[in-house]
Amino acid sequence: MKYNLTIISIILFAVLMQAQQKQDSTKVFKKRVLETAEVDMLLSYYNQDGNNASVSGGIGTEKLDDFASNITVAIPLNADDVLTVDGTISAYTSASSSNLNPFTGASRGDDDDDDDDDRREEGNSSITGTPWAASSGASKSDVWINGIISYQHSSDNRNRIWGANVSVANEYDYFSFGIGANYTWLFNQQNTEVAIKGNIFLDQWRPVYPTEIKSYNETNGNLFRGFFDGVSILDQNGNPIDKSSANAWKPYNTELVIDKGRNTYTGSISFSQILSKKMQFSVFADIVMQNGWLSNPMQRVYFKNRPNFYIGKANDISSYTTTSNKGVFQLADDIERLPDSRIKFPLGMRLNYYINEFLVIKTYYRYYFDDWGITSQTANIELPIKIGEKFTLYPNYRYYTQTQADYFAPYEEHLTTQKFYTSDYDLSAFNSNQYGFGVRYTDIFAKNGVLSLFLKQADLKYSYYKRNSDFHFGIISLGFKFVTN
Repeated sequence: MKYNLTIISIILFAVLMQAQQKQDSTKVFKKRVLETAEVDMLLSYYNQDGNNASVSGGIGTEKLDDFASNITVAIPLNADDVLTVDGTISAYTSASSSNLNPFTGASRGDDDDDDDDDRREEGNSSITGTPWAASSGASKSDVWINGIISYQHSSDNRNRIWGANVSVANEYDYFSFGIGANYTWLFNQQNTEVAIKGNIFLDQWRPVYPTEIKSYNETNGNLFRGFFDGVSILDQNGNPIDKSSANAWKPYNTELVIDKGRNTYTGSISFSQILSKKMQFSVFADIVMQNGWLSNPMQRVYFKNRPNFYIGKANDISSYTTTSNKGVFQLADDIERLPDSRIKFPLGMRLNYYINEFLVIKTYYRYYFDDWGITSQTANIELPIKIGEKFTLYPNYRYYTQTQADYFAPYEEHLTTQKFYTSDYDLSAFNSNQYGFGVRYTDIFAKNGVLSLFLKQADLKYSYYKRNSDFHFGIISLGFKFVTN
């Protein structure tokens, strides 16, 4: 309800600003950068699945559902200046994230006497878990909120444009604050454009950890307290271990997040040239520098040269890495550990060619490399096809390929001799194909409207993405652009 009221307030503010500008207009003619206030609304649904969840060490369900809504309001302050307010709310449920605490019948991992008493009464048979299904943990769902305010000023001849922005984003384990600036220079009768921009993001972790890691640290390694009180730990053969033994389970590294900050600095320069009446070409180069805690404290890692320990049903240990495992979960050896700095270098180009009034070819290519050992290539093509005066179809295809990071290895392939390690398959070697299709309705005269908002454009899009693994996703979105009158 609060979000709906915020949207209504922003729209009303845009309408009032537009009315005020009409009253304050002068007799001196200057083409406005933005003639009237514009309101963009977007709704989307995203669904993914796969078998390489990083929260459970590189195996397990990656099922996730996300519903997102976005509103962007662009308000012309005068002939030269535009203020834009952008807000997004994304609500998701994640089977993978829920497995921070995969143990059904268990407490949250806190040292809670009441929960411990309940466990002792219920017995160990009630403590089960599996990486192949969602648990009922508190981390199974979350809401991500993002807001951006940006300002843009154009010179009288419209050959110089500069702008600035500020942003905030928040979810249950992470907060981000960002500022940025940009400058665009057009010349050669505006056939040539050079643009530079930079952003700084100052982020903070509110780290959450796998249940077993959290409890071990909170109880100073006492396996008879906290989450482990009254819970049997099984060895590879399914036998309960002596929890007081020197060979009992314990994390390889008990050091958790030290520096909760993660800072990102980005810079970009681009060059665009109209080559002819039918062809436009552009190139860009970016640099991204990061420092701070770049690992994800939610993600487990398992070592090849350490014994395995489990909680749950002994009979399922033999089928642990398959979907037939319904009742046992392996205790983590450690959380993901990565360097505290990273530099990324994306380089790319675009080439758009106008064939005729019905068809345009839009192409994109990007080459990327970083100091973690990843190189990647992206190629994309889109073919907007105009159908009549108001409808456009735009099929598109994207191919992507990358090498693996220096620190990646699959489940139980890392060694304790390594300093850095991750089983996050986003850092593995893979290639992917993405197919998309959209339809756009455009009414340049914006004749249809309600309460001073007139529909100018509507878009319906669908994309399907598939890696050369089990990971895949689909996303469908519906967008509307309104103008005030």
